[in-house]
Amino acid sequence: MAGLPIPPLLSVVIDRQGGATVRAEGAFADPAPEAALLWQHLYRDAPRAAAELAASGLDSFVLDALTAKETRPRCTVHGSGVVLNLRGVNLNPGAEPEDMVSVRLWLEAGRIFGVWLRPLQAVEDLLGAMERGQAPATPGEFVARLALRLADRAEPVVATLNEKIDTLEEQVLDQEAGLARGDLAEVHRSAIILRRFMQPQRDALTTLEIEDLDWLTERDRSRLREAAERVQRLAEDLDAIRDRAQVVRDQIMELRSDQMNRRMLVLSIVAAVFLPLGLLTGLLGINVGGMPGAENPWAFWIVTGVLVALGSALVWWVWRLGMFR
Repeated sequence: MAGLPIPPLLSVVIDRQGGATVRAEGAFADPAPEAALLWQHLYRDAPRAAAELAASGLDSFVLDALTAKETRPRCTVHGSGVVLNLRGVNLNPGAEPEDMVSVRLWLEAGRIFGVWLRPLQAVEDLLGAMERGQAPATPGEFVARLALRLADRAEPVVATLNEKIDTLEEQVLDQEAGLARGDLAEVHRSAIILRRFMQPQRDALTTLEIEDLDWLTERDRSRLREAAERVQRLAEDLDAIRDRAQVVRDQIMELRSDQMNRRMLVLSIVAAVFLPLGLLTGLLGINVGGMPGAENPWAFWIVTGVLVALGSALVWWVWRLGMFR
């Protein structure tokens, strides 16, 4: 089920019992009640974003990490909190899935602060689950659920790439290199780009799992480990797709080389048969006196018969050499 659209300024109070209350935008900066978990998520380019970031109480290192133009998945401990960047496939209308969307998070014991530049459906899924009374109880569980949602959204994209490479392999087996080559580069490119972010994402989750943070429970670590393994499986699938694409490319090149060799063989056979005949007809066509048979009315048919016999002998000779096999 799709989640709810992300508003420019989102503030959710989580009671750690599965319940969550979405605040109005005007209450974005209000602190959470004691023992509750506060999730604040804002659109970096929203009109109030700069003021809310300045009032968030986060230091410059965290703010720079949350608002950076380009990010890669990473986990960095800073004081008692963690800067965590994750990536998800881009499922926005008109976008390419491999143009992955970032979600930047600051995690501490009672607070999750996030920044988004483009909508990410996995975050919408998480918000929808909270609306249904399935809110995470801790920041670690929040990250694990989000990472699993990101993996859920990425799996159909990886499955589609697998189906495409299956089709391309069938086309190559059917010697349809012209059909396969056009799509192969796109599949290979998509697998490489997705793989470039999947492995760092797995490393970021593993790093968070092993960090010595008081607010990470054993259950959180277990779920983070599960999420990291899901991401690792996706990375391995992308590795396999990339390797299969390379094998298909090699098969296409081999097929094209074989087709070229066959064409060259045909040209060689034609040249082997007609070159002697062309030499003979050229010799008989010179315009000098003393040409034998010039006065004989049967000379043309005699020469034609000789050429046919010679051509047949050349074809038989080429066949005996095995050039037609």
